[in-house]
Amino acid sequence: MVKTVGVRFKKAGKIYYFDPGELEINIDDNVVVETIRGIEFGKAVLGIREVPEEEIIAPLKKVLRIATEEDNRVYESNNLKEKEAFDICLQKINQHNLGMKLIDVEYTFDNNKIIFYFTADGRVDFRELVKDLASVFKTRIELRQIGVRDEAKMINGIGPCGKSLCCSTFLGDFAPVSIKMAKEQNLSLNPTKISGICGRLMCCLKYEHETYECARRYMPKLGALVDTPEGRGEVVESNILLEIVKVKLELVEGNIRVIKDFHVKEIVQLKPGKDIEPDIDGDIENLELLEDN
Repeated sequence: MVKTVGVRFKKAGKIYYFDPGELEINIDDNVVVETIRGIEFGKAVLGIREVPEEEIIAPLKKVLRIATEEDNRVYESNNLKEKEAFDICLQKINQHNLGMKLIDVEYTFDNNKIIFYFTADGRVDFRELVKDLASVFKTRIELRQIGVRDEAKMINGIGPCGKSLCCSTFLGDFAPVSIKMAKEQNLSLNPTKISGICGRLMCCLKYEHETYECARRYMPKLGALVDTPEGRGEVVESNILLEIVKVKLELVEGNIRVIKDFHVKEIVQLKPGKDIEPDIDGDIENLELLEDN
């Protein structure tokens, strides 16, 4: 076990572990740490704890100090300079007529580097842009192309649910989301209904996936023959969340019954040749483009 403290550098950003040394660091304390990029300013979001060695990336960098008033002033000053740098870079992009969209600007805490985040449809030759920016800011310049999910995370917005985007409020990492998850939750496979404002599958499809997978292990499948209190029948519909199935009984008139799944006993896995794939609604020609693995 290794003694660590968890630090974030951005809201809803990834949590990185650092060695607290002899410092008494509490949650929400601002700290100055050593990283691969240099000296950085962050916030402790996980208190001092022991973590298994396999969960950390060795060697563990140290927390240099708990942030002082001067450190806080430098951090606030950098935030103001980032806004100015954004406007200057935007002007330079327009001057060079480059097909790129500037998303965000970040100063490293020690001002040794400025990072410009952008999106573009393809490769962009920004060598002349870098030279112009270096001549203006007199420091190292890095241009980093990001994806549409990262763009949404940085900009934030309102999702289809009416709330702020999950990625901007609490999701530290993007989990892989697939069309299979939407199918297993009996959702419409219309791209406009299952994609977020980033144009990729909604992250929330992942939240209940494990519950559906667990429930499907013991619920009878579509097309299965089952014994019920009213006789034998075929499963024609199931609702996993309510744990009920609709059964078409063989020898009863008006023979569709809604039955709690624990009242049925599956006797045959599936009828031969039965197609258990759910109905697909809408245009799914480009559904594979929504997946971001």
